[in-house]
Amino acid sequence: MALSIQSESFRQNEMIPPRFTCDGQDISPPLEWSGIPDEAKSLILIVDDPDAPDPAAPKMTWVHWVLYDIPVAARGLEENIPSASLPAGTKEGINDWGRKGYGGPCPPVGNHRYFFKLYALDTVLADLQEPSKMQLEKACEGHILAKAELVGTYQRSR
Repeated sequence: MALSIQSESFRQNEMIPPRFTCDGQDISPPLEWSGIPDEAKSLILIVDDPDAPDPAAPKMTWVHWVLYDIPVAARGLEENIPSASLPAGTKEGINDWGRKGYGGPCPPVGNHRYFFKLYALDTVLADLQEPSKMQLEKACEGHILAKAELVGTYQRSR
């Protein structure tokens, strides 16, 4: 069975409910996954938006959430999960707001895509001291066994 990630709150390529965005409560959505390879030792979750700032002329990928060393026994994350309730051993990186934790969709213009990317690794990474997405991706080079992604969309109503 292939690695997969899903949410009970939105389906692939569908709109993320406002409660998970800056227009609502800005809380993390519930996520669940399956199909973790037997040889996997840890998981990584990265949530980002490649359409920033404007999907008609994207200039960067905005990072919303960075988690690593998620234990393979974890089968998901509950809605609005605080740092203290993350699965034991999970470490957090820094998002593009310069802080740890989830930051929901808040696009300045247009309909953006948000990629919830789950990676299964053949190792547990060393403590990377709150890495950026780029630092984390570099650290896991050569260790990715499988990847899955869930894409949600969001456009602000003004």
